[in-house]
Amino acid sequence: MQEHEIPPTPTKGRGAISNLVGRFEAHTRHVIDDGWPRDEEPGRLKTTATIDAARTIISRNDSPDVPFDRSINPYRGCEHGCVYCFARPTHAFLGLSPGLDFETRLFYKPNAAKLLAEELRRPKYRCDVIAMGTNTDPYQPIERDHKITRSILEVLSDFNHPVGIVTKSNLILRDLDILGPMAARGLAQVSISVTTLNRNLARKLEPRAPTPSRRLEAIRALADAGIPTGVLAAPMIPGVNDPELETILEYAGKAGATTAGYILLRLPLEIRDLFEEWLQSHAPLRADRVMKLMRETRGGKTNESAFGRRMRGSGPYAEILAQRFYVAARRLKLNNERRYDLDITQFARPPRRGDQLDLF
Repeated sequence: MQEHEIPPTPTKGRGAISNLVGRFEAHTRHVIDDGWPRDEEPGRLKTTATIDAARTIISRNDSPDVPFDRSINPYRGCEHGCVYCFARPTHAFLGLSPGLDFETRLFYKPNAAKLLAEELRRPKYRCDVIAMGTNTDPYQPIERDHKITRSILEVLSDFNHPVGIVTKSNLILRDLDILGPMAARGLAQVSISVTTLNRNLARKLEPRAPTPSRRLEAIRALADAGIPTGVLAAPMIPGVNDPELETILEYAGKAGATTAGYILLRLPLEIRDLFEEWLQSHAPLRADRVMKLMRETRGGKTNESAFGRRMRGSGPYAEILAQRFYVAARRLKLNNERRYDLDITQFARPPRRGDQLDLF
């Protein structure tokens, strides 16, 4: 009886098509049809959340092409399931798949607020903007129950510490009572990520993220609350959503966004194979053209990691995309780059019970 590999098929409500093994594993997994009928179809994948016993909470970086040098990630993995997420390869460090494991086997840091307060109280700590949402979304669905992001914001507010947030979720509106007063003191700024305005495409690209209309509503509500709000049109995928760039900026500007940015799709490590699987399942007639365009923007490769080019790409197609963005942003009176313009001078360590008061 001849065996053959069964191609992966989409799982309802999930972004990745397969559970591709991580790059550190010694063995790969393949689903094989051995000719025998299967007794039952596999059920839906459930999301699990496990405690991450973190020892520190602030991550540092020295990258010259991001506008921050420190960030906080309350969660590992992300239930939004965005197939293109550049954080997916980090699950390989846990011995898990950057595919379906990344969006179903999540880790949360219940002691995040306590760790943050301890780090901010260290005498050698020097204040600068902390970024949130730079790896996984701080307002992904499990935040509703765990409220770790909210507890972090409470600490930052107590210390008058500036924060910049990137999210796809309108759940951020729950925390307007914290973010509004912080913004009034020049301590908070938000960017809402909008990948597409096409609800059907969004459901395939980012199956458990809020719909595009809800994100535009979030921009409006944040702006109405006096919080400096921008739009991040990311990632732009050649041949898939890049025709929408100007429309995304226009609708976001009408909703109240005052800044804008964009990022060209990146396909590092395992993401390339996961994205190609997604194309073959959801857009098979366009798959070859999309990958061809990706290589044209990445020097003939599918990924380019050099600073200055990894976010924007290179070549004629990437240059045209950049010009389209700058022209549209100028026409819509949006600042052309996402940047943090927050006040770091107000930072102060609040007294604790039992602390000796300063004389001066």
